[in-house]
Amino acid sequence: MSDPSLLPQQALSDNAARQLANADKTIPILSTITPRWLVHLLQWRPVEAGIYRLNRVKNPSDVRVACAGRDESQLPQTFVDYDDKPREYFLTAVSTVLDVHTRVSDLYSSPHDQIQEQLRLTIETIKERQESELINNPDYGLLANVQPGQVIRPRTGAPTPDDLDELLTKVWKEPGFFLAHPLAIAAFGRECTRRGVPPPTVSLFGSQFITWRGVPLVPSDKVPVENGKTKILLLRVGEKRQGVVGLFQPGLTGEQSPGLSVRFMGISRNAIASYLISLYCSLVVQSADALAVLEDVEIGKYHAYADTYQ
Repeated sequence: MSDPSLLPQQALSDNAARQLANADKTIPILSTITPRWLVHLLQWRPVEAGIYRLNRVKNPSDVRVACAGRDESQLPQTFVDYDDKPREYFLTAVSTVLDVHTRVSDLYSSPHDQIQEQLRLTIETIKERQESELINNPDYGLLANVQPGQVIRPRTGAPTPDDLDELLTKVWKEPGFFLAHPLAIAAFGRECTRRGVPPPTVSLFGSQFITWRGVPLVPSDKVPVENGKTKILLLRVGEKRQGVVGLFQPGLTGEQSPGLSVRFMGISRNAIASYLISLYCSLVVQSADALAVLEDVEIGKYHAYADTYQ
């Protein structure tokens, strides 16, 4: 039988035909883009001049009231004192300068606009950094503002239902959601499976989240994992609940979305167009009991389930 590769070609080859075909082109895919649930679930408050002053009451237990009887007994006298040195929060910026050569944007912007795609990818990266700062910033980040009395540790290393129950006792006034690395949520799921109490799910923003006691466990890969251990946070959100509130600056020049600004900086003598991209934000924990954390959570503990199915 003759070798097909040695036979003369009888029709146009696929490789040659493709030279006349138009390939469908995707926009650039950036694998680091995440849903950023934390940003969606926070209440965001506009601030004036980039400053937010948190006024708290001093010694609330000293405010005296009485349940009056059916007599003419004297009522208590009281007043509510304010902290005379309240903490002020200042917005910080996540910024960069995007450079695009005008030759590139002029010649290679069909079917996808080069400037728009460069801006989109850069803005997505800035928003990812914003979520990381909301969790890890050493000044205003969630992890830096957990009060010592709101920190607990797991009993067995891995996150168990008992541990999350204890976390709920720390933020029992209208808890909003748990925040954890996906690996921590998986570890919690394994502990629930081991105990025969698979957690129910809830649909938020078109996605499924597992819950515990009706409170969703929200994933974020910005929660740090070090040496096989991580943390699980529990938040109450919103100003009316004296909870965790995000801060942003409204009315920026070149505003694209709340707190996000894109400004054209001009074209250099090297024909490079520059754009300043800035995202201004901060975060405030209004009341100490609005935030708690489960520390030293082990994520590498697995169990054998063979006996369960026998």
